[in-house]
Amino acid sequence: MGPFEILQARQLLESNIAAFAAKMATRADIDNLRRIIEQEQRAIAADDNSQDNNKMFHLVLAGATQNQMLLATVESIWHHMDSSPLWQQFNGHIASRAYRLKWLGDRQTILAALRRRDVMGAWQAMFQHLENVKKSLLELSDEDAPDFDGYLFESVPIFQGKLV
Repeated sequence: MGPFEILQARQLLESNIAAFAAKMATRADIDNLRRIIEQEQRAIAADDNSQDNNKMFHLVLAGATQNQMLLATVESIWHHMDSSPLWQQFNGHIASRAYRLKWLGDRQTILAALRRRDVMGAWQAMFQHLENVKKSLLELSDEDAPDFDGYLFESVPIFQGKLV
């Protein structure tokens, strides 16, 4: 599986997970997500390039659905990402402060939607977050490489959660 195939699956699944979490998240879930964002702010300030907070945010968000199958699915996706040489190569490029600050802002928007119990806002915020990741990865990609799979996003356009 290529990085864009994984990202496409994430965009389809995690947008809906965020929407569901907007209804199901407990106060403790929301507090945990806030703490992860604060930890990421400190990590960025300290030039710590670890992706642990990024991963933890997405896993805690999936857990906030209170659905173990959704959490296991997101864990499986992250396992594939962690074992993908191409994804690891991308991680080396996207660990920059500028990207991390942008995605931190995305996660703050997701959290704000969860706090408001805004289902559509959470869906849109996660979709846009992963759209931002996709655009960044496309900028860093060699489209002529034999393992480039970014074309997948061209073949299945999605708008507002519906195939168009």
